Amino acid sequence: MKNNYFYKKKFSNIYKKASKNSEVTSQILYGEKFKILSQNKKWVKILTLFDNYIGYIENKNYVDKLFPKYKVYSLKAKIKNKLNKKTENFLSFGSKVEVINEIENYIEFEKNKWLKKNDLKKISHKEKDFNKIFKLFLKTKYVWGGKTFKGIDCSALLQIFNYYNESYYPRDTRDQINYSKGKPKKRKFEKGDIIFWKGHVAICLNSKKLIHAYGPEKKVLTMPIITTINRIRETANLEVKKIARINF
Repeated sequence: MKNNYFYKKKFSNIYKKASKNSEVTSQILYGEKFKILSQNKKWVKILTLFDNYIGYIENKNYVDKLFPKYKVYSLKAKIKNKLNKKTENFLSFGSKVEVINEIENYIEFEKNKWLKKNDLKKISHKEKDFNKIFKLFLKTKYVWGGKTFKGIDCSALLQIFNYYNESYYPRDTRDQINYSKGKPKKRKFEKGDIIFWKGHVAICLNSKKLIHAYGPEKKVLTMPIITTINRIRETANLEVKKIARINF
């Protein structure tokens, strides 16, 4: 069995078990690379190659060859089926596409499916300013297991920056805490500090404010750092476990 495959639809849920009634643990994006661990007619057990995440997707919508030249740099890139006709379909931030045709300000990534170049960056592009990426997701709905414009969770918000830059980072908060070097306490916060609680994570935009996908508010938002720490202590009885840094 060939081991390397690429997902080739907008995105898909990754399920804990081979059932749509199972828990959604993550999502896979267009152009994302994975290995097949096992399969039947309806389901494929996969290992995503970026973060070694294991789960199940439906046994469809993937190919064994893809040569991406661009990746999506907007929150969502509208797909057109003609150069002047928009559809209601989008590719999410970080999706990777190949080019089968190119006309002025557009690229064709599948037959009769076009994207604006303004929504894309070359596949080799790196974004060092993590605030630019995090702020794209402001007001995006909080969704457990999500990592797209339709919904995202706290650990995915942190991970998507690393995914875009092709720098390994775990998917779940518990693994992120163990992977990230840091200290349990810090008196002064700085831009790029990562604040971990049990089951939650936020990133400091500056010395005063953080950004996170916050379940109680049901969206991605900015909040004062100290206010957030106090609120989580009061409402969830959780203390900060670790403070790390974004490394890039």
